[in-house]
Amino acid sequence: MLRAIYNALWWIVAPLAVLRLLIRSRKERGYREHIAERFGYSRGRLPEDNAPLIWVHAVSVGETRAAQPLIDALLKARPDARILLTHMTPSGRATGEQIFGDRVLRSYLPYDMPHAVRRFLRGWRPSLGLVMETEVWPTLIDECRRADVPLVLTNARMSARSYKRAAKFGHATKDVFGGFARVLAQSPSDAERLTALGARNVAVLGNLKFDMSTPPELAARGHAWRAAIGTRPVWVAASTREGEEELVLQAYAALGIDDALLILVPRHPQRFTEVAALVEKAGLRLERRSTWAPAATVASAAATTNGGVPALRSDVNVLLGDSMGELGAYYAASDLAFIGGSLLPLGGQNLIEACAVGVPVLIGPHVFNFTQATADAVAAGAAVQVQDPADLARALRELFGDKARRLAMGGAASAFAARHRGATTRTVDVLMALLPE
Repeated sequence: MLRAIYNALWWIVAPLAVLRLLIRSRKERGYREHIAERFGYSRGRLPEDNAPLIWVHAVSVGETRAAQPLIDALLKARPDARILLTHMTPSGRATGEQIFGDRVLRSYLPYDMPHAVRRFLRGWRPSLGLVMETEVWPTLIDECRRADVPLVLTNARMSARSYKRAAKFGHATKDVFGGFARVLAQSPSDAERLTALGARNVAVLGNLKFDMSTPPELAARGHAWRAAIGTRPVWVAASTREGEEELVLQAYAALGIDDALLILVPRHPQRFTEVAALVEKAGLRLERRSTWAPAATVASAAATTNGGVPALRSDVNVLLGDSMGELGAYYAASDLAFIGGSLLPLGGQNLIEACAVGVPVLIGPHVFNFTQATADAVAAGAAVQVQDPADLARALRELFGDKARRLAMGGAASAFAARHRGATTRTVDVLMALLPE
Protein backbone atom coordinates (compact mmCIF):
# COMPACT_ATOMS: atom_id res chain seq x y z
CA MET A 1 0.00 0.00 0.00
CA LEU A 2 2.81 2.43 0.89
CA ARG A 3 4.50 1.73 -2.45
CA ALA A 4 1.28 2.46 -4.36
CA ILE A 5 0.82 5.72 -2.47
CA TYR A 6 4.47 6.63 -3.11
CA ASN A 7 4.16 6.04 -6.86
CA ALA A 8 0.87 7.97 -7.03
CA LEU A 9 2.44 10.92 -5.23
CA TRP A 10 5.17 11.09 -7.84
CA TRP A 11 2.58 11.63 -10.58
CA ILE A 12 1.35 14.62 -8.60
CA VAL A 13 4.80 15.90 -7.68
CA ALA A 14 6.49 15.52 -11.10
CA PRO A 15 4.85 18.59 -12.76
CA LEU A 16 5.63 20.64 -9.64
CA ALA A 17 9.21 19.40 -9.75
CA VAL A 18 9.57 20.67 -13.32
CA LEU A 19 8.07 24.00 -12.30
CA ARG A 20 10.59 24.18 -9.46
CA LEU A 21 13.42 23.52 -11.94
CA LEU A 22 12.26 26.43 -14.08
CA ILE A 23 11.98 28.72 -11.06
CA ARG A 24 15.46 27.76 -9.86
CA SER A 25 16.81 28.30 -13.38
CA ARG A 26 16.27 32.03 -12.89
CA LYS A 27 19.34 31.98 -10.65
CA GLU A 28 21.14 28.96 -12.15
CA ARG A 29 20.41 28.41 -15.82
CA GLY A 30 21.52 24.78 -15.72
CA TYR A 31 18.25 23.78 -14.07
CA ARG A 32 16.34 24.28 -17.34
CA GLU A 33 18.74 22.07 -19.34
CA HIS A 34 18.42 18.31 -19.93
CA ILE A 35 14.98 18.17 -18.30
CA ALA A 36 14.03 15.11 -20.41
CA GLU A 37 16.81 13.15 -18.68
CA ARG A 38 14.95 13.57 -15.40
CA PHE A 39 12.20 11.40 -16.93
CA GLY A 40 14.57 8.72 -18.20
CA TYR A 41 14.99 10.04 -21.76
CA SER A 42 18.79 9.86 -21.79
CA ARG A 43 20.75 9.29 -24.97
CA GLY A 44 21.93 5.97 -23.55
CA ARG A 45 24.44 3.69 -25.27
CA LEU A 46 24.57 2.43 -28.81
CA PRO A 47 23.22 -1.15 -29.14
CA GLU A 48 26.63 -2.44 -30.26
CA ASP A 49 28.39 -0.99 -27.20
CA ASN A 50 28.80 -4.04 -24.97
CA ALA A 51 31.55 -2.77 -22.67
CA PRO A 52 30.81 -3.17 -18.96
CA LEU A 53 29.16 0.03 -17.69
CA ILE A 54 29.66 1.10 -14.09
CA TRP A 55 27.06 3.69 -13.14
CA VAL A 56 27.94 6.04 -10.27
CA HIS A 57 25.30 8.37 -8.84
CA ALA A 58 26.64 11.46 -7.06
CA VAL A 59 23.91 13.96 -6.16
CA SER A 60 25.81 17.23 -6.15
CA VAL A 61 29.23 18.80 -5.74
CA GLY A 62 30.32 17.13 -2.49
CA GLU A 63 29.42 13.62 -3.58
CA THR A 64 30.98 14.16 -7.02
CA ARG A 65 34.28 15.25 -5.55
CA ALA A 66 34.19 12.36 -3.06
CA ALA A 67 33.64 9.96 -5.96
CA GLN A 68 36.74 11.17 -7.84
CA PRO A 69 39.30 8.80 -6.28
CA LEU A 70 36.84 5.91 -6.58
CA ILE A 71 36.13 6.56 -10.27
CA ASP A 72 39.84 6.96 -11.02
CA ALA A 73 40.52 3.64 -9.26
CA LEU A 74 37.67 1.87 -11.09
CA LEU A 75 38.98 3.04 -14.47
CA LYS A 76 42.43 1.77 -13.53
CA ALA A 77 41.12 -1.58 -12.27
CA ARG A 78 38.85 -2.12 -15.29
CA PRO A 79 40.18 -0.13 -18.25
CA ASP A 80 37.71 -1.97 -20.49
CA ALA A 81 34.75 -0.54 -18.55
CA ARG A 82 32.89 2.70 -19.11
CA ILE A 83 31.68 5.00 -16.34
CA LEU A 84 28.30 6.74 -16.29
CA LEU A 85 28.11 9.56 -13.77
CA THR A 86 24.65 10.81 -12.79
CA HIS A 87 23.64 13.84 -10.73
CA MET A 88 20.63 15.72 -9.43
CA THR A 89 22.00 19.28 -9.59
CA PRO A 90 23.62 21.41 -12.34
CA SER A 91 26.50 22.29 -10.01
CA GLY A 92 27.18 18.60 -9.47
CA ARG A 93 27.11 18.00 -13.21
CA ALA A 94 29.43 20.96 -13.85
CA THR A 95 31.84 19.63 -11.24
CA GLY A 96 31.80 16.23 -12.94
CA GLU A 97 32.58 17.83 -16.28
CA GLN A 98 35.40 19.85 -14.72
CA ILE A 99 36.99 16.84 -13.00
CA PHE A 100 36.50 14.07 -15.55
CA GLY A 101 35.96 15.74 -18.92
CA ASP A 102 35.17 13.10 -21.55
CA ARG A 103 36.51 10.22 -19.46
CA VAL A 104 32.96 9.53 -18.25
CA LEU A 105 29.45 9.57 -19.66
CA ARG A 106 26.94 11.76 -17.84
CA SER A 107 23.22 12.18 -17.28
CA TYR A 108 20.78 13.32 -14.66
CA LEU A 109 19.23 10.56 -12.58
CA PRO A 110 15.54 10.24 -13.45
CA TYR A 111 12.82 11.02 -10.95
CA ASP A 112 11.85 7.98 -8.89
CA MET A 113 8.97 6.93 -11.15
CA PRO A 114 8.76 3.35 -12.51
CA HIS A 115 8.57 4.20 -16.23
CA ALA A 116 11.31 6.84 -15.98
CA VAL A 117 13.68 4.49 -14.14
CA ARG A 118 12.97 1.65 -16.59
CA ARG A 119 13.75 3.90 -19.57
CA PHE A 120 16.99 4.93 -17.91
CA LEU A 121 18.05 1.33 -17.22
CA ARG A 122 17.08 0.13 -20.72
CA GLY A 123 18.97 2.99 -22.36
CA TRP A 124 22.21 2.66 -20.39
CA ARG A 125 22.25 -1.10 -19.55
CA PRO A 126 24.52 -0.74 -16.50
CA SER A 127 26.45 -3.78 -15.30
CA LEU A 128 26.73 -2.31 -11.79
CA GLY A 129 25.20 0.67 -10.02
CA LEU A 130 26.71 2.69 -7.17
CA VAL A 131 24.78 5.29 -5.20
CA MET A 132 26.76 7.45 -2.81
CA GLU A 133 26.21 8.01 0.91
CA THR A 134 22.49 8.50 1.62
CA GLU A 135 20.76 8.17 -1.74
CA VAL A 136 17.88 5.76 -1.10
CA TRP A 137 15.19 5.79 -3.79
CA PRO A 138 12.62 2.97 -3.38
CA THR A 139 11.59 2.68 -7.04
CA LEU A 140 15.18 2.86 -8.28
CA ILE A 141 16.19 0.07 -5.92
CA ASP A 142 13.19 -2.06 -6.91
CA GLU A 143 13.69 -1.58 -10.66
CA CYS A 144 17.41 -2.37 -10.42
CA ARG A 145 16.53 -5.60 -8.64
CA ARG A 146 14.02 -6.46 -11.39
CA ALA A 147 16.55 -5.65 -14.11
CA ASP A 148 19.22 -7.75 -12.35
CA VAL A 149 21.50 -4.73 -11.91
CA PRO A 150 23.48 -5.03 -8.64
CA LEU A 151 23.00 -1.74 -6.78
CA VAL A 152 25.52 -0.87 -4.07
CA LEU A 153 25.12 1.84 -1.44
CA THR A 154 28.68 3.13 -1.34
CA ASN A 155 30.37 5.27 1.32
CA ALA A 156 27.09 4.81 3.16
CA ARG A 157 26.19 6.82 6.21
CA MET A 158 23.11 6.87 8.41
CA SER A 159 22.86 9.48 11.15
CA ALA A 160 20.89 8.80 14.32
CA ARG A 161 18.44 11.47 13.23
CA SER A 162 17.87 9.90 9.80
CA TYR A 163 17.63 6.44 11.34
CA LYS A 164 14.78 7.48 13.63
CA ARG A 165 12.89 8.94 10.69
CA ALA A 166 13.37 5.89 8.47
CA ALA A 167 12.52 3.41 11.23
CA LYS A 168 9.01 4.88 11.50
CA PHE A 169 8.07 3.15 8.23
CA GLY A 170 8.69 -0.27 9.74
CA HIS A 171 8.65 -3.24 7.35
CA ALA A 172 8.49 -1.01 4.26
CA THR A 173 11.91 0.40 5.18
CA LYS A 174 13.35 -3.11 5.48
CA ASP A 175 12.09 -3.93 1.98
CA VAL A 176 13.81 -0.84 0.60
CA PHE A 177 17.19 -1.26 2.30
CA GLY A 178 17.11 -5.00 1.73
CA GLY A 179 17.10 -4.32 -2.02
CA PHE A 180 20.74 -3.22 -2.13
CA ALA A 181 23.15 -5.91 -3.30
CA ARG A 182 25.81 -4.61 -0.91
CA VAL A 183 26.06 -1.76 1.58
CA LEU A 184 29.56 -0.36 2.18
CA ALA A 185 29.40 1.74 5.34
CA GLN A 186 31.71 4.49 6.52
CA SER A 187 31.75 3.49 10.20
CA PRO A 188 30.54 0.75 12.59
CA SER A 189 27.72 2.99 13.87
CA ASP A 190 26.54 3.60 10.29
CA ALA A 191 26.66 -0.15 9.63
CA GLU A 192 24.68 -0.91 12.77
CA ARG A 193 21.88 1.50 11.89
CA LEU A 194 21.73 0.38 8.25
CA THR A 195 21.54 -3.27 9.29
CA ALA A 196 18.72 -2.45 11.70
CA LEU A 197 16.85 -0.87 8.78
CA GLY A 198 17.09 -4.09 6.77
CA ALA A 199 20.31 -3.73 4.79
CA ARG A 200 22.04 -7.00 3.89
CA ASN A 201 25.70 -7.75 3.12
CA VAL A 202 26.93 -4.74 5.09
CA ALA A 203 30.66 -4.07 5.40
CA VAL A 204 32.56 -1.24 7.10
CA LEU A 205 35.18 0.08 4.66
CA GLY A 206 35.80 3.65 5.87
CA ASN A 207 35.12 7.05 4.35
CA LEU A 208 36.08 7.65 0.72
CA LYS A 209 36.47 11.37 1.44
CA PHE A 210 39.74 10.65 3.26
CA ASP A 211 41.19 9.58 -0.08
CA MET A 212 40.46 12.94 -1.69
CA SER A 213 43.57 15.03 -2.28
CA THR A 214 44.12 18.58 -3.42
CA PRO A 215 45.81 18.54 -6.84
CA PRO A 216 49.31 20.08 -6.72
CA GLU A 217 48.33 22.82 -9.18
CA LEU A 218 45.40 23.80 -6.94
CA ALA A 219 47.63 23.93 -3.86
CA ALA A 220 50.14 26.05 -5.82
CA ARG A 221 47.32 28.39 -6.78
CA GLY A 222 46.37 28.81 -3.13
CA HIS A 223 49.98 29.48 -2.16
CA ALA A 224 50.21 32.10 -4.90
CA TRP A 225 47.10 33.77 -3.55
CA ARG A 226 48.57 33.74 -0.07
CA ALA A 227 51.76 35.39 -1.30
CA ALA A 228 49.61 38.09 -2.92
CA ILE A 229 47.58 38.54 0.27
CA GLY A 230 50.62 39.01 2.46
CA THR A 231 51.22 38.23 6.12
CA ARG A 232 47.86 39.30 7.53
CA PRO A 233 45.75 36.69 9.40
CA VAL A 234 43.51 34.77 6.97
CA TRP A 235 40.56 32.49 7.68
CA VAL A 236 38.17 30.85 5.28
CA ALA A 237 34.48 30.17 5.87
CA ALA A 238 33.90 27.30 3.45
CA SER A 239 30.67 25.92 1.99
CA THR A 240 28.42 28.34 3.86
CA ARG A 241 24.67 28.02 3.42
CA GLU A 242 21.77 30.46 3.25
CA GLY A 243 21.29 32.29 6.56
CA GLU A 244 24.77 31.36 7.72
CA GLU A 245 26.80 34.11 6.07
CA GLU A 246 25.19 36.70 8.38
CA LEU A 247 26.42 34.65 11.37
CA VAL A 248 29.92 34.40 9.90
CA LEU A 249 29.99 38.17 9.38
CA GLN A 250 28.90 38.61 13.01
CA ALA A 251 31.89 36.49 14.04
CA TYR A 252 34.15 38.64 11.83
CA ALA A 253 32.87 41.80 13.51
CA ALA A 254 33.43 40.32 16.98
CA LEU A 255 36.92 39.03 16.14
CA GLY A 256 38.61 42.34 16.88
CA ILE A 257 41.61 41.83 14.58
CA ASP A 258 41.61 44.80 12.23
CA ASP A 259 43.76 43.36 9.46
CA ALA A 260 42.18 39.87 9.42
CA LEU A 261 40.98 38.70 6.00
CA LEU A 262 37.90 36.52 5.66
CA ILE A 263 37.66 34.32 2.55
CA LEU A 264 33.95 33.62 2.23
CA VAL A 265 33.01 30.68 -0.03
CA PRO A 266 29.25 30.03 -0.38
CA ARG A 267 28.33 26.44 -1.18
CA HIS A 268 25.94 27.29 -4.00
CA PRO A 269 27.18 29.40 -6.93
CA GLN A 270 23.76 30.94 -7.60
CA ARG A 271 24.12 32.79 -4.27
CA PHE A 272 27.41 34.57 -5.03
CA THR A 273 25.77 37.90 -5.86
CA GLU A 274 23.41 37.65 -2.89
CA VAL A 275 26.30 37.02 -0.51
CA ALA A 276 28.32 39.89 -1.99
CA ALA A 277 25.40 42.19 -1.19
CA LEU A 278 25.33 40.92 2.41
CA VAL A 279 29.02 41.74 2.82
CA GLU A 280 28.59 45.25 1.43
CA LYS A 281 25.50 45.80 3.59
CA ALA A 282 27.64 44.96 6.63
CA GLY A 283 29.91 47.87 5.70
CA LEU A 284 32.87 45.67 4.78
CA ARG A 285 35.13 46.14 1.78
CA LEU A 286 34.68 43.27 -0.66
CA GLU A 287 36.85 41.82 -3.38
CA ARG A 288 35.73 38.97 -5.66
CA ARG A 289 38.16 36.23 -6.53
CA SER A 290 36.92 36.41 -10.13
CA THR A 291 37.96 40.04 -10.51
CA TRP A 292 41.04 40.03 -8.28
CA ALA A 293 42.69 36.88 -9.65
CA PRO A 294 41.10 35.84 -12.97
CA ALA A 295 41.87 32.28 -14.03
CA ALA A 296 44.21 33.43 -16.80
CA THR A 297 46.54 35.12 -14.31
CA VAL A 298 46.98 32.02 -12.13
CA ALA A 299 47.39 29.39 -14.83
CA SER A 300 51.12 29.15 -14.11
CA ALA A 301 51.33 29.85 -10.39
CA ALA A 302 54.90 28.63 -10.20
CA ALA A 303 56.14 31.19 -12.72
CA THR A 304 56.73 33.92 -10.15
CA THR A 305 56.61 34.31 -6.41
CA ASN A 306 52.90 34.95 -6.42
CA GLY A 307 51.99 33.40 -9.78
CA GLY A 308 51.31 36.77 -11.40
CA VAL A 309 48.45 37.51 -9.00
CA PRO A 310 48.22 41.19 -8.11
CA ALA A 311 48.65 42.06 -4.45
CA LEU A 312 45.35 42.15 -2.60
CA ARG A 313 44.58 45.62 -1.30
CA SER A 314 45.20 45.85 2.44
CA ASP A 315 41.82 47.50 3.02
CA VAL A 316 39.87 44.45 1.72
CA ASN A 317 38.04 42.76 4.58
CA VAL A 318 36.33 39.92 2.69
CA LEU A 319 37.46 37.98 -0.36
CA LEU A 320 34.43 36.32 -1.96
CA GLY A 321 35.24 32.87 -3.32
CA ASP A 322 32.99 33.12 -6.37
CA SER A 323 34.46 30.16 -8.25
CA MET A 324 33.86 26.44 -8.58
CA GLY A 325 36.28 23.62 -7.88
CA GLU A 326 38.85 25.71 -6.00
CA LEU A 327 38.07 24.92 -2.38
CA GLY A 328 41.47 23.26 -1.93
CA ALA A 329 43.15 26.47 -3.08
CA TYR A 330 41.15 28.54 -0.59
CA TYR A 331 42.23 26.19 2.20
CA ALA A 332 45.87 26.41 1.06
CA ALA A 333 45.67 30.21 1.24
CA SER A 334 44.32 30.25 4.82
CA ASP A 335 45.59 29.91 8.38
CA LEU A 336 42.29 28.57 9.73
CA ALA A 337 39.16 27.05 8.20
CA PHE A 338 35.59 27.24 9.41
CA ILE A 339 33.37 24.58 7.81
CA GLY A 340 29.90 25.81 6.91
CA GLY A 341 26.50 24.20 7.18
CA SER A 342 27.14 23.79 10.87
CA LEU A 343 26.10 27.04 12.61
CA LEU A 344 22.50 26.34 11.58
CA PRO A 345 20.80 22.90 11.83
CA LEU A 346 21.85 21.87 8.31
CA GLY A 347 24.02 18.87 9.17
CA GLY A 348 27.45 20.29 8.43
CA GLN A 349 29.80 19.83 5.47
CA ASN A 350 32.95 17.81 4.84
CA LEU A 351 35.89 18.85 7.04
CA ILE A 352 38.26 16.19 5.70
CA GLU A 353 39.58 18.18 2.74
CA ALA A 354 40.67 21.03 4.99
CA CYS A 355 42.41 18.56 7.29
CA ALA A 356 44.20 16.96 4.34
CA VAL A 357 45.61 20.37 3.38
CA GLY A 358 46.90 20.73 6.95
CA VAL A 359 44.61 23.56 8.00
CA PRO A 360 43.21 23.68 11.57
CA VAL A 361 39.43 23.32 11.48
CA LEU A 362 36.62 25.10 13.32
CA ILE A 363 33.12 23.71 12.99
CA GLY A 364 29.72 24.53 14.48
CA PRO A 365 27.43 22.38 16.63
CA HIS A 366 25.17 20.99 13.86
CA VAL A 367 27.13 18.16 12.27
CA PHE A 368 24.65 15.27 12.15
CA ASN A 369 25.71 14.40 8.58
CA PHE A 370 29.36 14.17 9.63
CA THR A 371 29.09 13.08 13.27
CA GLN A 372 31.84 10.45 13.23
CA ALA A 373 34.36 12.43 11.18
CA THR A 374 33.84 15.52 13.35
CA ALA A 375 34.17 13.61 16.62
CA ASP A 376 37.33 11.88 15.37
CA ALA A 377 38.88 15.15 14.17
CA VAL A 378 38.18 16.86 17.51
CA ALA A 379 39.62 13.89 19.41
CA ALA A 380 42.73 13.99 17.21
CA GLY A 381 43.33 17.65 18.01
CA ALA A 382 42.68 18.64 14.39
CA ALA A 383 39.43 20.52 14.98
CA VAL A 384 37.61 22.65 17.53
CA GLN A 385 33.83 22.70 17.78
CA VAL A 386 32.17 26.06 18.44
CA GLN A 387 28.59 26.83 19.43
CA ASP A 388 27.71 30.21 17.93
CA PRO A 389 29.22 33.30 16.23
CA ALA A 390 30.62 34.67 19.50
CA ASP A 391 32.28 31.33 20.25
CA LEU A 392 33.64 31.20 16.70
CA ALA A 393 35.17 34.67 17.12
CA ARG A 394 36.71 33.66 20.45
CA ALA A 395 38.27 30.49 18.98
CA LEU A 396 39.62 32.38 15.97
CA ARG A 397 41.13 35.06 18.21
CA GLU A 398 42.81 32.48 20.45
CA LEU A 399 44.28 30.51 17.56
CA PHE A 400 45.49 33.59 15.68
CA GLY A 401 47.22 34.62 18.90
CA ASP A 402 48.89 31.24 19.49
CA LYS A 403 50.99 30.25 16.48
CA ALA A 404 52.44 27.17 18.18
CA ARG A 405 48.98 25.76 18.89
CA ARG A 406 47.83 26.61 15.37
CA LEU A 407 50.77 24.79 13.81
CA ALA A 408 50.25 21.81 16.11
CA MET A 409 46.59 21.61 15.04
CA GLY A 410 47.62 21.79 11.38
CA GLY A 411 50.02 18.89 11.87
CA ALA A 412 47.35 16.92 13.71
CA ALA A 413 44.92 17.61 10.85
CA SER A 414 47.33 16.25 8.24
CA ALA A 415 48.04 13.17 10.35
CA PHE A 416 44.34 12.60 11.00
CA ALA A 417 43.53 12.66 7.27
CA ALA A 418 46.44 10.39 6.38
CA ARG A 419 45.58 7.85 9.10
CA HIS A 420 42.10 7.17 7.71
CA ARG A 421 42.97 6.71 4.03
CA GLY A 422 42.43 3.44 2.18
CA ALA A 423 38.64 3.18 1.78
CA THR A 424 38.94 3.48 -2.02
CA THR A 425 41.13 0.40 -2.38
CA ARG A 426 38.86 -1.64 -0.11
CA THR A 427 35.76 -0.48 -2.00
CA VAL A 428 37.19 -1.33 -5.43
CA ASP A 429 38.09 -4.84 -4.23
CA VAL A 430 34.44 -5.44 -3.28
CA LEU A 431 33.03 -3.91 -6.48
CA MET A 432 35.27 -5.87 -8.84
CA ALA A 433 33.71 -9.11 -7.55
CA LEU A 434 30.28 -7.84 -8.66
CA LEU A 435 31.31 -6.97 -12.23
CA PRO A 436 31.13 -9.48 -15.08
CA GLU A 437 34.47 -10.67 -16.43
